[in-house]
Amino acid sequence: KTYYFLAASQRFLCEEEGEPLSETLKERQRNYAARNKEIDFWFIKDPAFLETPELATVRKQIPGAAAAIISTDHQSILWLKLRLEFVVTGEFVSPSASIPNPLASLVAA
Repeated sequence: KTYYFLAASQRFLCEEEGEPLSETLKERQRNYAARNKEIDFWFIKDPAFLETPELATVRKQIPGAAAAIISTDHQSILWLKLRLEFVVTGEFVSPSASIPNPLASLVAA
């Protein structure tokens, strides 16, 4: 399955002033509910997929601790990128040898 993502520093996504990420995601949830669409996006702090060799160039663009929103819907990520602006985007296939779990985090639960 192909997953699309946007990533940035945790500081930018979680702490910067302006429209908080939580409000942006709530707006997206309302949009999905209005269309009877199942939620297909997730917020992940310290996403493990960014530490894989194939995404090393993406990871280098993110200062400090990373966070990401991933989705199986490319349009959702494009919409979020337009709202959040200063993010990097990409895609990956999972499960794979290097990314067995697309939602894995490096943060201990």
